[in-house]
Formats: sequence, C-alpha cells, structure tokens
Amino acid sequence: MWAFPAFACALVASAVLLRRWPLTALAVILGGSVATVALKPVMPASAVQIPIAGAVCIEICYLAATRTRRVSATGLAMVGAVLLIPVSGGVDLAPFRGGVAVVTLIAWLIGYSIRQAQTQAEMRRAQAAAQTEMAERLRIARELHDIVAHSIGIIAIQAGAGRRVFDARPAEARDALAAIEATSRETLSGLRRMVTGLRRAESGLGPEQAPLDPAPGLAGIERLAATTLDAGVQVDVDWCGSREPLPADIDLSAFRIIQEAVTNVVRHAGTSQCLVSIDQQDGQLSIEVTDSGRGAGVAGIGYGITGMRERAALLGGEFSAGPRPDGGFRVAARLPVPAPAR
Repeated sequence: MWAFPAFACALVASAVLLRRWPLTALAVILGGSVATVALKPVMPASAVQIPIAGAVCIEICYLAATRTRRVSATGLAMVGAVLLIPVSGGVDLAPFRGGVAVVTLIAWLIGYSIRQAQTQAEMRRAQAAAQTEMAERLRIARELHDIVAHSIGIIAIQAGAGRRVFDARPAEARDALAAIEATSRETLSGLRRMVTGLRRAESGLGPEQAPLDPAPGLAGIERLAATTLDAGVQVDVDWCGSREPLPADIDLSAFRIIQEAVTNVVRHAGTSQCLVSIDQQDGQLSIEVTDSGRGAGVAGIGYGITGMRERAALLGGEFSAGPRPDGGFRVAARLPVPAPAR
C-alpha cells in the first residue's frame, strides 16, 4: 500500500530538484522507482510501470536538451545501472526493463537533437551578428574614405597652389585659402553628420530625436564640380534620361562613386578635364566618369576602387574601372532603381 505514495514523493522531490540539480533529481526518481517496484504494489503493474518510464524519459530528455553531452551521458548510465538492480518477488521485469531502456535511449536522442538545434541556432545568430558588425564597419570605412580622401586631395592641391603664388599673386593665394576653408567646413559637416548618426544608433535614439543634415546625393554634383574646378580640374556633367528623385541609398552611393572617381582624376590622372555622364532610365541608373589622363596604375591605388565596387555590389549593381583603349581612365557603374510604390 506504500508503493504509490513512495513514487509520488519521489516524483515531487525530483521536480523540485530538476532545474538546479538534474542529476540529483534523476537519482531521486530512480530511487523512488526501485522502491515502488520492491514494495510490490497491489494495483496492476502497468499502472506503476508506465508513470515510472514516463518520468525517467522526461528527465533524460531534459538532461540531454539542457546540459552537456557528458552530463546527459552520465544520466543515461545511471538509468542503465538501475535497470540492472535485481528486484525479488517473482515478478518478471525483463519486458519492463527492456522497454524502459529503449524509450530512455529514444528520449536521450530527442533531447540531444534539441540541444544540437539550439546550438546551431545560436551559432547562426552569432554569425549574423558578426556579419552585420563587419558590414557596418565596412560602410563606415567607405564613408570616411570618400569624405576625407576627396577633401584632403582638394586641400593639398589648393595649399600647394597657394604656396607657389603667395608672393607673386596674393589674390590667387587668397582664393586658394578660401577654397581650403570651404572644403574643410564641408568635410567637418560630413564627419559631424556621421558621428551624430553613430552616436544616435549607439544610444538607441530615433530619427526624430537627432535631426541630421541631408546626406549628399546627385543634387550636389554641380557643387562637387565647382570644388573640383578650384583644384584645377574641370568637370563636365552630362545628364540624360529622367531626373526623378532616387531612393536615399542609391542617391548617396551614386554621389560617392562619382566623388571618388573625380578625386582619382584630381590626384592621379594628370589632366585638367573629365566628363561625368549620368543616365537614369528603364529602372536603371548609369554612371560614367572618363578622363584623358595617364590612366594606367590608378586602379591599384588605395581603397577607392574597392569602395566603389562594394557600393555597387551592395545595391545589386555592376561596376567596372580601368584604362581606356585610346588613353585615359574610365569608371562605370550601373545601379538598379526600384519602381516607385503606387
């Protein structure tokens, strides 16, 4: 008559200990099971054997799903050891022992597969987080390069020109200093906008809580051409097709590609003129920057070409850069433009 209360007490104690001490909880339920069978319950054997098998399987599955393989294997060995304990009384327990062994092994496999799935999901989340972090670092590196490289190139050329004519032509020297000042202020504004955006993202502020200046886009091409003219290179801009507003990411990337290509012309081409062609039609934005300068060797300098190629690839576009057959250098990009939502 004490068989069922003994098993019930063992079951309650095991449930209390399961989360913090799962092996101890398993030992309690196994001990209660042995005591229940040894006390020869008056009720049918199946009324006791089925709850015993179910409780053991649940604990083994929990062990395999939440603990290391070594711990769960230890629990599996404990069950195997208990199944070998002889119980007197003339009752044939061989089928019960065999059934408990099979379902226990199945429960362990189920719990282990659950743990493996959880581990793989955590690995995928960690990889996704690492990829997101790397993509953000590359984006910041591209943006910094495009902002600083162009501005420093213009400033260096203007500073050199101002130094050469400082005594002979003071007016031109003043113009060079004015251009340096304007370029420096524009660069500081871009850096301030980037830092503000990073701080806003870090602190979790919404866009409405930290208003920013508008990001540069193709609307600023004429201003870029004027700045480049001060550095001694005339930029002719040829617009074709539609002039409809572009999505912000495409607009910014297109401007940065043109800016970097023009910067390379100023710094490396050794020419006083380049042509920027912009064509928007048939759901596609085509950009081309050509010059008639030295051409050779520009593609292998710095990170500019790499950054332009990455910008185009992130938008699902195409990019090419290289010397022209008839002399000079050519940078071309084709960016898909999604249809506006109706």
